[in-house]
Amino acid sequence: MGEPWYSPQLPTPIDAPYPIIFNDEVARLLGIDAAAARAQGYAETLSGNRLPDGCHPVAHRYAGHQFGIWAGQLGDGRAITLGDIQTANGARYDIQLKGAGQTPYSRFADGRAVLRSTIREYLGSEALAGLGIATTRALAIVGSNLPIYRETVETAAIMTRVAPSLVRFGSFEMLFYNRRFDQLAPLADHVIDGHHPDIAAIGSGPARYRAWAERVGDLTAALIADWQAVGFCHGVMNTDNMSVLGLTLDYGPYGFMDAFEPDWICNHSDSAGRYVYDQQPAVGLWNMGRFVQAILPLLDDDPDGAVKIGQDLIEHYRHSYDRAWMRRMRAKLGLVDERDDDRALIEALLRIMAASHADFTRSFRMLGHVSAARDASGAPFVDEFADRQAAGRWLADWRARLGHDEARDDPRGERMRCTNPKYVLRNYLAQNAIDRAQDGDYSEIERLYTLLQRPFDEQPEQADYARLPPDWARGLVLSCSA
Repeated sequence: MGEPWYSPQLPTPIDAPYPIIFNDEVARLLGIDAAAARAQGYAETLSGNRLPDGCHPVAHRYAGHQFGIWAGQLGDGRAITLGDIQTANGARYDIQLKGAGQTPYSRFADGRAVLRSTIREYLGSEALAGLGIATTRALAIVGSNLPIYRETVETAAIMTRVAPSLVRFGSFEMLFYNRRFDQLAPLADHVIDGHHPDIAAIGSGPARYRAWAERVGDLTAALIADWQAVGFCHGVMNTDNMSVLGLTLDYGPYGFMDAFEPDWICNHSDSAGRYVYDQQPAVGLWNMGRFVQAILPLLDDDPDGAVKIGQDLIEHYRHSYDRAWMRRMRAKLGLVDERDDDRALIEALLRIMAASHADFTRSFRMLGHVSAARDASGAPFVDEFADRQAAGRWLADWRARLGHDEARDDPRGERMRCTNPKYVLRNYLAQNAIDRAQDGDYSEIERLYTLLQRPFDEQPEQADYARLPPDWARGLVLSCSA
């Protein structure tokens, strides 16, 4: 791949880079010897100061809709892709340095990232990976004492991001709006041939691209259903932040909910609330509309026929998301079979949680510890609710619903505890790690990473990390500043 998809760009050297954290699991994924990387000193390479032999770094070019408004050309303003690695099993991963200096797409920015935002992306991507949710990964963080000017003066950091592909919805929008229709198929073929061998086998022509667009819709629907099921808010679901592989991409002002608030805004830059928790599925639908519009020339030679196919693809996404969400929510409640009244039961629980500001993660987790027996105690589940009576009434309905399934407590509870995490990356936990790191202590980053690799396990020695957030952390929101 080459123009118009990216521009050659060398990283800008940074003064005295030093190692902060290295991810052994991601190193194994890439076939890298982590011990050797540490022994040889990875800071010079993963800061961009010393490039591997044969490396030809580039900055990706794309466009996008930001907060629903067409923003035109965007691109990697502070991320530089060194190239890709092919593993022993044939998988390929792009290796990208975030915060490695200015690119042709930096506009007026400095091309750097700060330690604060870099830690948040490192922990956020690895937390979702631990939950089994599709995401980019993080190999390492390298720091520098170079001062970076944001709301305050901070220090620089560079994170090594790893992904099978970094192609976005906005990559296709760029071609469509620039009327580079002849380049849509080569970019689509690059994705299909590299990641969807079953679709590649279809051959050429509109049927190939229709099948691929449907796959993009399914992957996107599954991703957003996964987010909703764990109370995760992305915060900036612009089309340039939407991966065509259904990966969680670009960790800006994200957050895991504490108290359940359907209209929670995790990004204080989102003054209109476009990307609140309960709007994420609808935004996914809207973004799919922009993606389908961009690839219309691939769907049919007849423009009217392409529009009709596009409409069918949008409707397919709608149904795909609904099925994915219902599967996940049934699993969270321990339900095995499907019944028509399950949606009402699920939505009733969410209403009661919202009215009581019950903690999202703890409420579902505690439900897995409750017996299905009608005369058994409702604790610890009802203890999470201010309105214990409402929670008790819902619990009775849930127990009655379980009567239609095989409802033995032990296997059901185990299934639920494998679906409802005990630990998530709450904002205050990430902030604690950042505060320590800014004082030169990186141990909390490692501790959280280790904890969040096994979020469904009890880990009793780490139980404090599952407590309700302290008063100072309630309502903590973040901005897009990086």
